[in-house]
Amino acid sequence: MLLSLVLHTYSMRYVLPAAVMMGTAPTYMLAWGAWRLLSAVLPARFYREVDDRLYTIYQSMVLFFFENYTGVQVIIYGDLPKNKENVIYLSNHQCTVDWIIADMLAIRQNALGHVRYVLKDGLKWLPLYGWYFSQMYLVIFPEGTRYNPEIPKVIADSQSFAEKEGLAILKHVLTPRVKATHVAIDTMKDYLDAVYDVTVAYEGTVDHKGQRKLAPSMTEFLCKECPRVHIFIDRIELKDIPEEQMYMRRWLHERFEIKDKLLIEFYDAKDSKRRNKFPGKSVHSKLSLKKTLPSLLFLGGLTASMLLTESGRKLYVKTWIYGTLIGCLWVSIKP
Repeated sequence: MLLSLVLHTYSMRYVLPAAVMMGTAPTYMLAWGAWRLLSAVLPARFYREVDDRLYTIYQSMVLFFFENYTGVQVIIYGDLPKNKENVIYLSNHQCTVDWIIADMLAIRQNALGHVRYVLKDGLKWLPLYGWYFSQMYLVIFPEGTRYNPEIPKVIADSQSFAEKEGLAILKHVLTPRVKATHVAIDTMKDYLDAVYDVTVAYEGTVDHKGQRKLAPSMTEFLCKECPRVHIFIDRIELKDIPEEQMYMRRWLHERFEIKDKLLIEFYDAKDSKRRNKFPGKSVHSKLSLKKTLPSLLFLGGLTASMLLTESGRKLYVKTWIYGTLIGCLWVSIKP
């Protein structure tokens, strides 16, 4: 009985973060909606500046839970410039935590409010946030779906396709698709400073037989089941990327070959001392509470104040209901 209670309590460690992150959603959307109306008569740059700031506040609160609350160690390898840049962020894709990793890097460059994502179409139906996510881009996962060791058919199909096309067969990543990457780079090349090629490994995802396991879900991550995240960053100049799609396809696959070699070293190195790390120098990057706690207190305080009054509670519930319905209607009619 006692053991069952302990296990239940352990598994519930994600409830508080989840409740706060979702519970403050109506507050965030009300603040955004109010600003959207007020800024309608102002130049667009004023709307964007405050919109980015509001987004930064919410995402900073999210990072409070995913970094400060979990205590995860973020180990960074390679070149992450201190100042923010206009970039395309390319990464391997393993789990739902992957998009948080992009935020982890962005906040360290004071660029959190500018992060946008290419996401699966189905995510546009998320309550309240779906329509907002559907407008976001720049963070791209070229594999198109997650690398999941528990679904070997997807991995086998990816390897078969690579073999058919005369491409190198990859072990720890899937064969990348070039279309989204090519469209993004071609469309925004006049505004980009670089491409960040990012390889992510979650420590503790190998079983006792040395076989790779499924990367942590958001729930598992918030339950503090991932001790360290290793992030290898390679900053690539645009001049080093082919413009034609057929040549970019080969370039992108070569980049994923490099990722695969990094991950083989991380998971499968014969020398046990070289496992669970990427080659080269690394930095243990600890996120200061000053970056996240004020956002948590601000959004949490506003939400609590709203819920203290009957009219506030009614507005809160109506925001959930009508905000979700309007969002679904918007993404349904949006081309």
